[in-house]
Amino acid sequence: MNSFLKAICFLLMMGMSTLSHAQEKRDTLKINPDPEIEKAAKKVGNKTAEIAAKGAADVADKVYKDKVGPGGQKIYIDNRSRYFYINDKGRKVYVAKSQLKDKPIRKH
Repeated sequence: MNSFLKAICFLLMMGMSTLSHAQEKRDTLKINPDPEIEKAAKKVGNKTAEIAAKGAADVADKVYKDKVGPGGQKIYIDNRSRYFYINDKGRKVYVAKSQLKDKPIRKH
């Protein structure tokens, strides 16, 4: 019985050591990307997030047709009757009703 417990303990110790080796992170390739590439990647990521957020807001929220945001942005109304617009990074920016402007009338 004693040798059986020793064998189980030995196997458990071996299993833990292999798990610790599997979780070890090794950087085999270190790349310092070009700043222009990083800038372009961030720009693409932000635009993708903006388009996705606007698409989700068009489906899930109501559009306020008579008003625009402080910078002329499209205004959405969520299910809690809060007003917001989507910024260029794809994030919701909540605004007070007093900050909204009338939508400009387009003349032909």
